[in-house]
Amino acid sequence: MFQKRFKTIFIGLWFFFLLLPFMGIKKAGLWTGVILTGLGLFYTINRFRSSRYLPGLESFTGQIKASPFFEGLKRYQRPIAIGAGVIIFLLPAGMNNYYIDILTITGTYALLALGLNIVVGMTGLLDLGYVSFYAVGAYSYGILNKSMGLPFWPALLVGAFLAALTGAFLGIVTLRLRGDYLAIVTLGFLMIVHLVLNNWDTLTGGPNGILGIARPSIGGFVFSRPIHFFYLILFLNVLAIIVISRLNNSIIGRAWIAIREDEIAAEAMGINVTKMKILAFTLGASWAGLAGVFFAGRYSFISPESFTFFETVLVLSMVVLGGMGSIGGVILGAALLTILPEIFREFQDYRMLAFGGAMVLVMIFRPQGLIGNPRRKVELIEEQEEV
Repeated sequence: MFQKRFKTIFIGLWFFFLLLPFMGIKKAGLWTGVILTGLGLFYTINRFRSSRYLPGLESFTGQIKASPFFEGLKRYQRPIAIGAGVIIFLLPAGMNNYYIDILTITGTYALLALGLNIVVGMTGLLDLGYVSFYAVGAYSYGILNKSMGLPFWPALLVGAFLAALTGAFLGIVTLRLRGDYLAIVTLGFLMIVHLVLNNWDTLTGGPNGILGIARPSIGGFVFSRPIHFFYLILFLNVLAIIVISRLNNSIIGRAWIAIREDEIAAEAMGINVTKMKILAFTLGASWAGLAGVFFAGRYSFISPESFTFFETVLVLSMVVLGGMGSIGGVILGAALLTILPEIFREFQDYRMLAFGGAMVLVMIFRPQGLIGNPRRKVELIEEQEEV
């Protein structure tokens, strides 16, 4: 009992000092009281759920985890995906350029999250240097276009190929590493790439970046309006969804999931863990390269400040929030973390505070993500037993 009271007091003080610089003493104290009241109710529910007076009461956490809404999303995934695709295709009609820009940014982050989902969600490898592949794709198009006049469409393939090579190299270097050690090495790789982009002035332009990159074009038609880029990123996302879903349901996808669940057991069952890890890094990086080429073509300007560690954290949060291993969940996570901050732009001083609190609540009440599948491991075991 003493420990619970001590924890409650500590949480209250932590929230008070967190809110103090933004709200002042009175408002910070008021909101701290509201938070502590909510914690008290939460503890009360948890205490009474096991009481002999309320034997049929389920915990609030369990109700959220077993919510029919989330399970329904998983069951009717294909009809929902088709309906959502039609709605997204028709969405720009009647919108102004600002909202179409927001949708285009959402599509860019969704493409990045789909690629990271291969490494983190399907294979279970914590890659904190993922944005470095994004930078490789963008700078490959910027450099080749300025020096050799390479058009956008061939640059998509070149950027994806160079990013895939970089991903394969990182996968080979980190073969023997797991968990925190893998995360530290990939983070160090991102720092190296960022330093190279900042200091190799003759090639990358240094902090000034590369300006005047050619926009995409088809014949004499040049992509110039926001709606053009929206449909272009929509096409790239549809392509990524088709390819990644096919991979997820193939032998390669099953091998990735087996490695994520238990690497030693997967190796004992005959899976080439080394090959599958390198393949995951390679394929995940290729989609980041595509997104990088699109980014460079859309803005006609790139600089090292667009490829920071915060971008990796944001994309990783999208994967975790939506549900690791779930394609629909990853896209939903990208949409929420891109659109909601714009909706609540008036409260920009509190956006990061709300973002952190929302992530904590999701991890407590829905740890598998909004459209995650906590029974995936059981389903795989049952499939193996049937075989």
